Amino acid sequence: MPNIRSAKKRMRSNAKKADVNVLINSSMRTAIKKFEKEVKAGNKEEASNNLNIAVQRIDKAMSSGLVHKNKAARLKSRLTKMKNTME
Repeated sequence: MPNIRSAKKRMRSNAKKADVNVLINSSMRTAIKKFEKEVKAGNKEEASNNLNIAVQRIDKAMSSGLVHKNKAARLKSRLTKMKNTME
């Protein structure tokens, strides 16, 4: 446990940021899984809606620095390719 006041504050702020990061990361993964589930089921409209949501969540994770821009591009490309091969 830190003794310096600024270090204590840094610990509190890091814990808050970690909670937000976990939330953004898990929501991104959940959106991707939902999309993949709809693709396997063959629901085109639901897959299309879930693709849009997944892309938004990937972009949010990228802009907050949780995911590298190349990984975000790769994920979006793979998901779009899955949707296009479905049709």
